[in-house]
Amino acid sequence: MSEPEQFYSEDDAKAEESQDPKQALALASVEKLIKQNPEKVFFSRQIEVQNEREFFHWITNRAIRELEGSLIQSELRPLRTGGSIKLLWNKSHRYYKRDATDVVKLVEEYADPNMGAALGRYGELMVLEGFAKKKFLLTGQGTAEHAGKKWTRTGHNLDFIFERDGRAYGIEVKNILPYMRQDEFRIKIEICREIGVIPVFAVRMLPKTWINELVQKGGFALIMKWQLYPFTHKDLARRVAKEFGLPVDAPQALQEGTVARFLDWHKRKLVN
Repeated sequence: MSEPEQFYSEDDAKAEESQDPKQALALASVEKLIKQNPEKVFFSRQIEVQNEREFFHWITNRAIRELEGSLIQSELRPLRTGGSIKLLWNKSHRYYKRDATDVVKLVEEYADPNMGAALGRYGELMVLEGFAKKKFLLTGQGTAEHAGKKWTRTGHNLDFIFERDGRAYGIEVKNILPYMRQDEFRIKIEICREIGVIPVFAVRMLPKTWINELVQKGGFALIMKWQLYPFTHKDLARRVAKEFGLPVDAPQALQEGTVARFLDWHKRKLVN
């Protein structure tokens, strides 16, 4: 399914929405971007992801909202694939409509529900193959049950359970541009705790605060940095990367070092 433009709720980010010392820096960064591109149409998630090395998505989102109506003009436009997209442009850009149409057209192409399903499945296949190559044994798929223990409080489950050297890992895969929902993130950790497996998130990106929370619970964040498109869609991936400056790629397999990072961590835990 397609990704909603507003990918975190106010409740999800409520604790994070206090006055952050980086807010002023984010505001300056967004202002600079808009001023340096006076005849370009952006969308909210695009700017959030582009700035994620420096700022959490919600901080950039807040900066965008602060500039709306002054430097930034905006329009919330429905997508034919479902959901909506917030378009953003410099208020001096008088003839933005054609550029806005081009942005929406490409977003609708990659946000099509069939494409969203393909992205989700491809991410899972890449992770499945990567762990298998490192000799992790798949013992569960699409499950919330392990070794006689079962999660029943919600309808959530884990994508995979892998085992090696007497340790079991609950793997959650998210091949999406935004962060996953914070409430889902915490539920998945709780599932792992209840059924006795170690939580592992194979995701494009997570906020550092969430990674720290995961580490405190004994888990591991396998950050892939890139959204992985099926190799058959490499042209679409190329266009999304070029036109929007987003971290997407169409590899035939995970990079060797990606799962190797987890294997190294696994081996270190065995001797500690």
